[in-house]
Amino acid sequence: MARNEEKAQSMLNRFIALKAEEKKKPKERRPFLASECRDLAEADKWRQQIMREIGRKVAEIQNEGLGEHRLRDLNDEINKLIREKSHWERRIVELGGPNYAKHAPKMTDLEGNIVDVPNPSGRGPGYRYFGAAKKLPGVRELFEKPPELRKRRTRYDIYKRIDASYYGYRDEEDGVLARVEGPAEAKMRAEAEEEWRRVEEIRREARRGAKEVVSVGAAAREGGEREEG
Repeated sequence: MARNEEKAQSMLNRFIALKAEEKKKPKERRPFLASECRDLAEADKWRQQIMREIGRKVAEIQNEGLGEHRLRDLNDEINKLIREKSHWERRIVELGGPNYAKHAPKMTDLEGNIVDVPNPSGRGPGYRYFGAAKKLPGVRELFEKPPELRKRRTRYDIYKRIDASYYGYRDEEDGVLARVEGPAEAKMRAEAEEEWRRVEEIRREARRGAKEVVSVGAAAREGGEREEG
């Protein structure tokens, strides 16, 4: 009895599942051409779907153990999806939606710096590399910065930059030097005048002392002459 009930329940479950499948709408496929879409909400939905696919593949391509061939295939698939995404973004703008391309991410090197790689490997303009694909043979060189060669300057290059400012002829034109040197010059002048007065006072004292010595000497000579007389 219990076995018959189990069979009946199983058949009922299958019947319900079949009915549910019949009621489900067939899965929509993304239009091959973005221009075929006439609805802004639909266009935005397909763009979001592409973004999710790109996100999954970008996460997968971070794995360096996938091998060179799989990494290159993944990178090609991501670039194809990016081109398709740009078609939908243009269509969204045509339908009156926001311009997503204005804030699109830039290409970066292995250190995360933004670089300009317009046509690497001859794969067409705008081809980009992601994740572990940046380290593949022949790709890493695209992101390596060439060593900077320091060019030795000639005597002409050195002297052609020398003008009147180099010799200080224009130092007083902006008035800054006068404002800075004014107080210092006044202080130095005052110190020089004070020193001159001190020296002059010493000289006057010296002359006065010399006159007194001469006067004393003359008086002594006169006294001696009188005694002799």
